[in-house]
Amino acid sequence: MSETKSPASAALGVDAPRHEPAYVLAFDTANEVIAIGVGVLHEEARAVELVAHAEIEARRQSNTQLIPRIDALLAENGIARGEIACVCVGRGPGSFTGVRIAMATAKGIASALEVGLVGVSSLDAVAWDVWEFGARGEVAVVADAMRKEVYPVRYLVDDAGAHRLEADRVVKADLAAEELVECDTTTPGASDAGAPEAGRHTPCSNSPRCAAELRAEHAARPQELSCSGELVVASLPGQRLLLAGDALKKYRDLFAPCGEVLPENTWTPTGAGLLLALQAAWRSGECDPFDAVRHNPAFALPVYTRLSDAEENERARAARAAREGAAREGEAKPGVPDANLRTGVQDAEAVAHPSLVHSLAGKASAYEETSPAHHATLHEQSILVAPPDEQGVSYKPLDVSHVGCVAALESRIMGSDAWNESLVADEIPRRDRTWWAAYASEGKPGEVGTLVGYAGGWVVDGDVQILKVGTDPAWRRRGIARELLAHVAADARNLGAQTVSLEVRAGNEGAQALYKALGLTPVGTRPRYYSDREDALIMQGDLAALVGATDPAEESSRLVAGMELQVDASHDVQATAVGAAGASRPLILAIESSCDETAAAIVDGEGALASDVVASQIDFHARFGGVVPEIASRKHIEAICGVCDECLEVAAKNLGMKSLRWRDLSAVAVTYAPGLVGALVVGVAFAKGAAWAADVPLIGVNHLEGHLYANRIGCPDFTPPAVVSLVSGGNTMLVHMKGWGDYETLGTTIDDAVGEAFDKVAKALGLGYPGGPVISRYGVKGDPRAIAFPRAMMHSGDLRFSLSGLKTAVVTYINGEREAGRELNVPDICASFEAAVVDVQVTKAKRALDMTGARTLCVGGGVAANPVLRASYEKMCSKAGVRLVLPPLSACGDNAGMIALVALDRFRQKKFFSFDFDAKAHVNLDEPY
Repeated sequence: MSETKSPASAALGVDAPRHEPAYVLAFDTANEVIAIGVGVLHEEARAVELVAHAEIEARRQSNTQLIPRIDALLAENGIARGEIACVCVGRGPGSFTGVRIAMATAKGIASALEVGLVGVSSLDAVAWDVWEFGARGEVAVVADAMRKEVYPVRYLVDDAGAHRLEADRVVKADLAAEELVECDTTTPGASDAGAPEAGRHTPCSNSPRCAAELRAEHAARPQELSCSGELVVASLPGQRLLLAGDALKKYRDLFAPCGEVLPENTWTPTGAGLLLALQAAWRSGECDPFDAVRHNPAFALPVYTRLSDAEENERARAARAAREGAAREGEAKPGVPDANLRTGVQDAEAVAHPSLVHSLAGKASAYEETSPAHHATLHEQSILVAPPDEQGVSYKPLDVSHVGCVAALESRIMGSDAWNESLVADEIPRRDRTWWAAYASEGKPGEVGTLVGYAGGWVVDGDVQILKVGTDPAWRRRGIARELLAHVAADARNLGAQTVSLEVRAGNEGAQALYKALGLTPVGTRPRYYSDREDALIMQGDLAALVGATDPAEESSRLVAGMELQVDASHDVQATAVGAAGASRPLILAIESSCDETAAAIVDGEGALASDVVASQIDFHARFGGVVPEIASRKHIEAICGVCDECLEVAAKNLGMKSLRWRDLSAVAVTYAPGLVGALVVGVAFAKGAAWAADVPLIGVNHLEGHLYANRIGCPDFTPPAVVSLVSGGNTMLVHMKGWGDYETLGTTIDDAVGEAFDKVAKALGLGYPGGPVISRYGVKGDPRAIAFPRAMMHSGDLRFSLSGLKTAVVTYINGEREAGRELNVPDICASFEAAVVDVQVTKAKRALDMTGARTLCVGGGVAANPVLRASYEKMCSKAGVRLVLPPLSACGDNAGMIALVALDRFRQKKFFSFDFDAKAHVNLDEPY
C-alpha cells in the first residue's frame, strides 16, 4: 500500500486549520488497481484537502480487498466511520465487474452512513492525475474496454486543471488510434489555434473533432477564467498529444504514433485524482458533497457506453433478418443500411421477417401481421410475443420489418409532418438511434399483434433527442406514450445519455402537459418549425425522470428502477406475527441478488419476518426468452438502494417504530453463492459496504440452503429430517436434510434443470418467458396423456435426472406437426410435457423417501409453484403416509425472507463472514461454510 500525506494541499490553496473535519472517502475499482483517497471537505472554499491515498494492484480481487483496504487506511489516519460526510466513487468507464464492485460498495456505505454519494468519471480522475504529475497540453486518456476496444477521451490539461473535451464512448482500439493520429496537435494548421475555453465540456459527436478544430473554435479566447478562478495558460502550439490510460498496457505500440506516452504511474486512477475530480465538480456546481438529498445513493449509476451483449446480438440478427427477407423478396428495402451493432436496439423477431404480410384491413390502424410456419429450435434468442400487460399491450424494440406499419400510423396522426416509409426505414437501423413499438394482442401463440404506438430517440453528445412519439388515437390515455418513452430513455441511458430533449407544437397543450409531468421544461422555441408554420416549443430535462416513467394515477405500489415492488408477499402467514409491540433482537437485514430478483427482508429474533420486499426483473428479460446476466447485474445496481430503503421503511411500520435505520440492525446478511456472478457481486459488495459502515456483523448465506428454509415461511414448526425436492431454473436435485445445516445431496440433474426445460420448451412454442407459468396456463386446458413424451431416467435405479432428451423430443414433435401441415395443439403439448416432467420428479422423490426413511417431503425452488407438481406430490405423500411441507406460492421463487431465516440461525451460531470473502458461482450444498 502506498500512502501520501497532503501533497496537494498547497496546490489547491488549502491552508485553513481543521476543526471537527468533515471527511470524504473516495475509491475506484474500474480496472486492475484499487484507488482509495481520503480528504477533508472545506465548504466555504469548495476545496478538498488530501489526507491520505492508497493504490493497490488488485488483479481481479477488488471485491475481496476493497473494504479491508479502506478500513486499514482510515485506521492508520485515525478517522472513524462516523466522520465521513460524503462518499465519492469512480463511475467508470472500465471493467464492467470492477465498476459495479465500487458502485455497489459505495451505495452500501453511503446508505448506512446516511451521507451523499457523488460519482465522478474514472477517466477524469486519470486526467487530474496527469495534471498533478505536472504534464501540460492535449491529453488523451485511453482506457481498456476489453473486446479489442477502448474508451478514448481527450482533455486539455493546463495550469488551472484538466478540462474534458468530449464525452465517453467505446470504439475499436485500432480505430481510436487512427482518430488520435489525425487529431494530434502537431497537425499542420493547428499551431496557430488558440486554447479551448477552460472548464467547458465540449461533448463529442459521432465523428470526433480533432484538437485543431476545438482550438480554432475558441481561438478568440486564448485565456479564460477556470472554475477555480485561475487563468488558463494555453498549451504550446505544435505540442504533441500526451497519452495515458490502462489500455496502453495492451496497445502501447498501437498508440505510440499518436503522441507521447506518459509514465505508467499516470495510467490508472489514484485516490488523489478522484478527490481532484470531485473538487472540480464541486467548484463547477455539478455536485455538493454536503447535500445528501441531492446525492441520494440510489441515484448514482455507472457510466454506460454500450448495450448488453444480448441487445447487441439482437441488433445483429435484426439486420441479418432484414437483408435475408429483402433477398427472398428479390428486392432491396429502400434506405435500409446495415444495422449498427453498438447502439440502439431492434428485436430479432426470429420468425417475423420483412416478408411478413402487412395487411391494412378495414381501418388504417389495424396492422395485423401473420407469420409462416417455421422450424422451432431450443436456441432461439428472442421470442415472437413479449408478455402483454394488463391492457394487452406488449412493448418491443422496433424492427425494420415494421416500417410499413409505422409509416401508415405516422401518416394518420402526424399529418403533413409524417415520415414516409423510406424515411422510417432509413432511421430505425442507424448507429445512434433507439426505437420501440407497442402492440395490442390477445397473447396467443404466434400472434404479433396490432401496432398501436411507437417512439424513437437519437443519442448524441450525452443527450437523447426524442424524434417521434406516436399513439393510435383509439389507444390514447392508457399510458402507452409514457411506457414507450421509458424504454427509449432506458436504452439511451445505457448508451451514455444523461439528458433528454424534444420539440413539441406550441399549441399542443396535452403533449406539453405530459412532458412536463415527466420532468421536462421549456427552454426555447423554434419559430415556424412545422410544415404549417407553427412554432415548436423546445423542452429539455433529466433523462432519469423518463427511465421507468409511469402514470401516477395508475401506480398501485412503489416502483424501483422500473420494477414494481412486491412487499410482504412471501410471508402471508408470518406477517400477522409482527405487530406494534415490536420485535425481539436480533434484527437482521438480508439481501438476495443471485439471479433476476433484487430482494431484501428483515427478520427478528423470534424468526418473524418484519418485511420482505422483492423487485423482479422478468419484464426486462422476457423478450430474450431467459435471464441475460449483464442486464440482471445492471438492474441490481439500479434497484438495490430502493429495495433496501423500502424494506427498512416497511419493517419500521410493522414493528411500530418511528424509523428503522441501518445502525439499528444487529447484522447484515447476503446471498454469496451459487448464482450469476455478476448479479451476486452487486449484492455482496453492497452488503459489505453497509455492514462495514453500520459496524455490524456480516453473514453469508448459501442460496440453495435458503430454498430449504423457505418451507419455514409457510410452516414455522417444520423441522428436519426430511427429503427436499429442489427444482428451479438452475437446479434440480434431491436432498436429504438430516438437520438444519446438515445436508446430503442424493441426486442431481446430469444436464438441464427443470425450470430451464420449461423455459426452452416455451421458447420453442413461442409462448414467452418465464416458461413455467405460461406452460401451466395452457396445460390446464390440455390432455396430459395426448402425447407420449419420454420419462428419461425414471427407472435408472438412482436419483439422477435428465431433461435434455425430453426437450429434444418436444421440439421434434413440434417440427413434425408443422411439416405435416397440422395446427399445433398447444394445450396438449404443454400438458403432456408437464406430465412427463412431474412423473419423473414424483417417482424419484418417493424412492428418496424410501431410501432415507424420512417421513417428511419438502419442495423448494421456483418450479415448486407448479400446480401439477404440487398436486402430484400431495397425492403421493397422502398415499405413502408422508407429511408434505410446501412453501407459499410467493416464497417459491427467489426472495430474501428465506435468506433472512438462514441468517438468523447463523447469527445465533456466530458464523460470521470477514470482509475479504467473495461471491461464488458454484458451491456444494453438502459442505459446511
